[in-house]
Amino acid sequence: MSLTDADRRLLRLFTAVVLGDWDRLTHLRREAGPGEPDRSWREAVVQAHLFAGFPRVVEALGVLEEAGGLGEPEPGEMLDEPDRPERGLTLFERIYRDKAADVRAMLERGHPDFGAWILGHAYGRVLTRPGLSPARRELLAVAALAATGQDRQLAGHARGCLRCGASAEEVQGALESIQDLIPPERYERAERVLERFALPDAD
Repeated sequence: MSLTDADRRLLRLFTAVVLGDWDRLTHLRREAGPGEPDRSWREAVVQAHLFAGFPRVVEALGVLEEAGGLGEPEPGEMLDEPDRPERGLTLFERIYRDKAADVRAMLERGHPDFGAWILGHAYGRVLTRPGLSPARRELLAVAALAATGQDRQLAGHARGCLRCGASAEEVQGALESIQDLIPPERYERAERVLERFALPDAD
């Protein structure tokens, strides 16, 4: 299955937020497709703090508000729940498979609290929210990590895309969707990562 035009706009929106490309973000909002912005836009902007930090998302929300806003949340979109590390662990293990324990150990060696935040908040609260499928959230991660030059994490999430149900064509399409937003050398590096890790036999 290939990406839709809406998927490509969402990937570009997400990347513009992560990079702090406010002119591009304004343009994307003003040129939004029919029915947009929708919940997927709001979910993408919320997710962006995992890749760009809270200050950048706060700024993005201000830019988007000036350009027309993100629309009203749907009933049930506001989730009143705590972090869910058990739910996060399930997704984490789906993405990393036999490397999950090693990745968790590495995070916890950095700082035990950080490892707990990754499972509880990043995976258990944000990446498992309804509103976007795990495959679509992983495609957003691929775009962000390619755009910021995080090659090792890009490899892990490229594989994660496939493990969550995205096709290799969709993973490649996610990168192609943001080609004009990132420097050519960074794009070429990301292409090499995907060639190596985003194929069906890359496991």
